[in-house]
Amino acid sequence: MMASSKNVVELVAVSRANAQAAQDTIGEILRTAGGADVTGDQAEALRAATVALELEAIDIYTAFEARMQHHFKRGPFSRKLQALLIESGKADLADRIYQYYLAVNVLKHGKGDSYRALVKDPSPLVVLRPAPDAALSEVETEAEAEGADRAAGLVDVTDPGFFAGLTDAILQAAAFLKKR
Repeated sequence: MMASSKNVVELVAVSRANAQAAQDTIGEILRTAGGADVTGDQAEALRAATVALELEAIDIYTAFEARMQHHFKRGPFSRKLQALLIESGKADLADRIYQYYLAVNVLKHGKGDSYRALVKDPSPLVVLRPAPDAALSEVETEAEAEGADRAAGLVDVTDPGFFAGLTDAILQAAAFLKKR
């Protein structure tokens, strides 16, 4: 977990270093596999590194919200930030922040309104994976329900641009809010 005394820029730097370690692990496993399916220990290491990236994305966005929430009275931080950015002529940044907010929601909660909103987006920034059929998820085993055999998430955090895009948007939004 990230220390509470750090500012957003410092938190992003730590988060990027953590993400890079996971990305390096993923890259090495995939290079070693040479295009073949990974199995056994490699599959478990790949899954663990992917989960680490997912958790890193959730942590950095949550920390960003917590550090910047004071710029708004109450209510949904990301929606208020999006509206303020649009009002200030920064529609591109507003769209990026909103898409990453949705992606983090999907990482946290799975298929739902945020997933459907990303699927419908005409210019998505994140790579989505198909959601499992609801009927299948009802018959999952107890081990799967507890995450022991966790399938890949709905958001492809291993996509090369995902983490960099997320943290760039956070840094730009934080700088924007600081200048206000």
